[in-house]
Amino acid sequence: MAIAGAGQLNLNESPSWGSRSVDCFEKLEQIGEGTYGQVYMAKEIKTGEIVALKKIRMDNEREGFPITAIREIKILKKLHHENVIKLKEIVTSPGPEKDEQGRPDGNKYKGGIYMVFEYMDHDLTGLADRPEMKFSVPQIKCYMRQLLTGLHYCHINQVLHRDIKGSNLLIDNEGNLKLADFGLARSFSNDHNANLTNRVITLWYRPPELLLGATKYGPAVDMWSVGCIFAELLHGKPIFPGKDEPEQLNKIFELCGAPDEVNWPGVSKIPWYNNFKPTRPMKRRLREVFRHFDRNALELLERMLTLDPSQRICAKDALDAEYFWTDPLPCDPKSLPKYESSHEFQTKKKRQQQRQHEENAKRQKLQHQQPHARLPPIQSGQGHTQMRLGPNPPLHGSQAPVAAGPSHHYGKPRGPAGGPGRYPANGTSGGYNHPNRGGQGGGGGYSTGPYPPQGRGPPYGSSGMPGGGGSGYGVGAPNYSQGGPYGSSGGGRGSNMMGGNRNQQYGWQQ
Repeated sequence: MAIAGAGQLNLNESPSWGSRSVDCFEKLEQIGEGTYGQVYMAKEIKTGEIVALKKIRMDNEREGFPITAIREIKILKKLHHENVIKLKEIVTSPGPEKDEQGRPDGNKYKGGIYMVFEYMDHDLTGLADRPEMKFSVPQIKCYMRQLLTGLHYCHINQVLHRDIKGSNLLIDNEGNLKLADFGLARSFSNDHNANLTNRVITLWYRPPELLLGATKYGPAVDMWSVGCIFAELLHGKPIFPGKDEPEQLNKIFELCGAPDEVNWPGVSKIPWYNNFKPTRPMKRRLREVFRHFDRNALELLERMLTLDPSQRICAKDALDAEYFWTDPLPCDPKSLPKYESSHEFQTKKKRQQQRQHEENAKRQKLQHQQPHARLPPIQSGQGHTQMRLGPNPPLHGSQAPVAAGPSHHYGKPRGPAGGPGRYPANGTSGGYNHPNRGGQGGGGGYSTGPYPPQGRGPPYGSSGMPGGGGSGYGVGAPNYSQGGPYGSSGGGRGSNMMGGNRNQQYGWQQ
């Protein structure tokens, strides 16, 4: 089969897809897990090539093959670019399969279906979670340039990604970054007249227009997510860690200012604007909060996190920003250090094991605690033990104090129930150095999490809507409206290291 050159659409069919069995591969290690599938590092037995196997679970499907998997396969078969993950083939298992505990997996259709991807050593979240990891400025520029190049290719080919986040940006040990998890991606028209679902993009990376209920949108939604990633790399932690949609909007307004008809013409016509517009004036504080950022970085971030999507910078213009053309320049990907494999699923698992080990050690210490050395011995002839009871012992003959419950300092964990307050309990991803980073259901770097429920009702429930799954190669449950009110979804320049002008360097279509 003839394969399209990099940067061109691959319009040829592959007749062999689906004809091979998963038995052609040996599973080596699980690197992702979620409600809708598992991902394994595997080796092709015949060639020894290392790949990633993503199993598409069928037991939760009532209407056949998952629509998100169909959409992802269709889009990835068409795209062919060095900064977009490569779907190599589809393989099947002919009969009933068993889960990790050896039990039948519950698939009423019996056989299994796997997507075979090129293997990547890391995802951006897993890499950033490594102890003492600190990205250099040339390294951040290198990753951001590759992210924008891959996204520009998607956008000029009328594909919206709709789930840009750290765990969906895969990186190999050659420093190459690739966009992954196209389970929420879909084609779009340039006139943006189609009604699309606003229940997309993981909460911390979701733009204000979707949070306010817009159903007509374009590539600008991806650029907001890129801005959140950019700020996170520079700042070292997520900048909009909301627990639910109202709080997410409030965090955006606190940093980027309140939207009105002056800074965002037409915002008052967005469906839920009147429900969530701020009750007090809020100024844009982005430059003030991030005043320690490089001047050119701050300028680019300002244009990525513009409230009005029609004024938000596009991927092509972002690549031409001064930030990428002033010293220090983006480094060559091959010059980046090589790290031990680190996917979000794996780093999360290691942290959980470490916490369990620490808890067990504390429990053993409490069980084997020795009596206090200063307690006096029992004296003969006395009817009770003399004990030091602290600075205010009870009077002779008074009743000994009854042990009370824990004090307010120690009786309750700090922060709200369910974990640290800065990380949402509803499974939205985000947050370096935190075990809950990723998708609901233990998503991890290559895994999947459930997507938000659809249907009628108020824009957001009391508990908020869960964010998307953390999924490098993942396929989640359908994330499109079903009978909802808004339709369904379907200084001067540095030298150019690569030579040639910018259009040649990035292969832009004019």
